[in-house]
Amino acid sequence: MAHTSPRLAVRAVILHENRLLLVNAWPEGQSDLWCAPGGGAERGQSLPDNLMREVYEETGLRISVGAPCLVNEFHDPASTFHQVDVYFRCTITAGALTDAWQDPEGIVTRRRFFTRAELSAIRLKPDTLPEIAFQAPGAVSYDPLEPIIR
Repeated sequence: MAHTSPRLAVRAVILHENRLLLVNAWPEGQSDLWCAPGGGAERGQSLPDNLMREVYEETGLRISVGAPCLVNEFHDPASTFHQVDVYFRCTITAGALTDAWQDPEGIVTRRRFFTRAELSAIRLKPDTLPEIAFQAPGAVSYDPLEPIIR
């Protein structure tokens, strides 16, 4: 069996007007699962630079990247897939959400802000995201390895 390293990804925790930005990264409504915007880190770029690129591609928003606030990992027990997500607190510096925005990779088809109350009525990952997003800045959490959810 070949050894493959875990995939490293970055995600943005963006609170704007006391609402959390989430995206649905399942083309054509394949799943109702929501997550924070972001994606795979590319070699030769810092994690913040990767995150700024990913958030812009998925949402059309420009951001500044702050401190890390969560490390989450998940895997597919039936394959070699294992991903480690590093979440950063971020602030919008330019842009606005619009239905006309197109993710160049065609992965994110929906994006929106959710109040804390609305988060309890949707499926999202990781489970600790609402708690992390709405807690006071400064704390860093770890969400342990779990099987991937689709």
